[in-house]
Amino acid sequence: MDNYLLIAQIVVAIALIIVLTLQVKGGGLGGIFGQADTVYRTRRGTEKTLFQFTIGLTVLFVFICIMVVLVI
Repeated sequence: MDNYLLIAQIVVAIALIIVLTLQVKGGGLGGIFGQADTVYRTRRGTEKTLFQFTIGLTVLFVFICIMVVLVI
């Protein structure tokens, strides 16, 4: 059981890294390292979907982490 949780944790972590990397748009590499974006925009379409998917993956990752601590 604990092996499945650890594998799930690794898969969710990799997916979370990919989704977070995809969100940095328009700022180049400077956006990854905290470059200020002076234009405020609302999230629409794919950007909004990626944002919501990130929240879901984060909640899933925290849940799996708690399960790993309780099982092991």
